[in-house]
Amino acid sequence: MIATNTKALYKIGALFSLIFLCSFLHARGQSADAITGIWLSADKDAKVEIYKSGTRYNGKIAWIKNVNEADGTPRRDKYNPDTKLRQRRIAGLEILTGFSYNDGEWTGGKIYDPKSGKTYSSKMKLKGNRLDIRGYVGAPLFGRTTEWTRSNL
Repeated sequence: MIATNTKALYKIGALFSLIFLCSFLHARGQSADAITGIWLSADKDAKVEIYKSGTRYNGKIAWIKNVNEADGTPRRDKYNPDTKLRQRRIAGLEILTGFSYNDGEWTGGKIYDPKSGKTYSSKMKLKGNRLDIRGYVGAPLFGRTTEWTRSNL
């Protein structure tokens, strides 16, 4: 009876080890360029093109739902803390900068929120057709995650 329980426990342990190993190898086997392409924001009001620039990954707004203000003028970066940058158009604005791929995640980058004018440290993780983006101040523990979905322009 004890030998049967030991064999069962051994099989369960081996199964969990195999599952862990497969998930580790999947993250390691993922291409750094897998993040490139067009992503739809969580609010579905913007699409961001993520591209490689040298060894880093950046992203710019490729499409926005409301490209113009109510008066017909182009939407501008009016909340930017740098007054010299407030005349930049939102369309085409680079909002992701400086990410590098490391062990299944893109880290070391910044994300700019044109709705508030704030810039946050950021890291990203790809989960199938979903991109989890965590913006934070200080440590990732003190932040918020948003989910973008892969899209076509």
